[in-house]
Amino acid sequence: MSAYWEGAAIVGNPSSVHVFGRRSRAALERARRVIARAVGGPSAGTILTSGATEANGLALAQAGGGPILTSAIEHPSVLDARDALRLGCNGDGLVDPDDLAVAMERYHPALVSVMLANNEIGTVQPMEALAAIVHEYDALLHVDAVQALGRMDVDMSGLGADMLSISAHKIGGPKGVGALVVRDGLDIAPNMRGGGQEQRRRSGTEHVAGAMGFAAALDAIDSRERERIRQLRDALENALAGEAVIVARQAPRIPNTSAIAMPGVTSAIQVMSLDLDGVAVSSGSACSSGKVSRSHVLEAMGVDEAIISSTIRVSLGWDTSDRDIECFIEAWRRVRNRCGSGG
Repeated sequence: MSAYWEGAAIVGNPSSVHVFGRRSRAALERARRVIARAVGGPSAGTILTSGATEANGLALAQAGGGPILTSAIEHPSVLDARDALRLGCNGDGLVDPDDLAVAMERYHPALVSVMLANNEIGTVQPMEALAAIVHEYDALLHVDAVQALGRMDVDMSGLGADMLSISAHKIGGPKGVGALVVRDGLDIAPNMRGGGQEQRRRSGTEHVAGAMGFAAALDAIDSRERERIRQLRDALENALAGEAVIVARQAPRIPNTSAIAMPGVTSAIQVMSLDLDGVAVSSGSACSSGKVSRSHVLEAMGVDEAIISSTIRVSLGWDTSDRDIECFIEAWRRVRNRCGSGG
């Protein structure tokens, strides 16, 4: 990335026609091809954005004035972006295709938005089945694949997605860059107008260094790491199985995410106590402006109040080690022993 920061060796605006601009444009298009290839999408349909929140907003805008249907466990960037009808889920956080079919028949939405893997509990939706129902009613399907990217195979045509959102920082890339990948043949109306960049679909000077970092992070993904991380996650859950409640443990999940409840000790106390022990966890979405927030996902799943108020989200990554898992378990038990009598 360093060669493409302002003031570095290659500083041209990719919209400029001089040699410096052409060099930046060539780098940007190389990055775009890598990003598109990672999700099985077209390079020409890959719109670079400031992140997944913008990508989600751009996707939802394609409903025009028509109704939007989302699941009740979507990321806040979808739930708060537009007024939308909400589709429930089961106790594992999965959308039932039969429920979707009923909602499609009743509301005839112009667009349906469902995340591939949930960011709080990790459950993976039966997206192919959902896509078939959405397209039976001639609606568009937007898939938020932010949490899934790098943690499972993501192929937008196989999923049946018309639009798919992704973000760099979820795979170790830079913050502040993402993409909305659009299937061939689908025209996109812009949310942001101005200079006409991104083929007039997203105005604003492109973040070349960010796009290069995104592409580099995608190139660095090693699918073999998924099984190692899964084994670490399973070891963590097995160690605490008799002491904690593991949410949606039997559901299909991405390998790096675990939602763990410590009944009797609030999520806020756990987050702060673990932080003092050098362990960083969250409660609900990590995008809630630094707040220890209540999980709308668990509420939508119909989870018992005692579990909702005491669940934390634990995330593992490529650099998580066996010792990290041991440290977490030790810290978690210290919190339980110290606060379990009424925290």
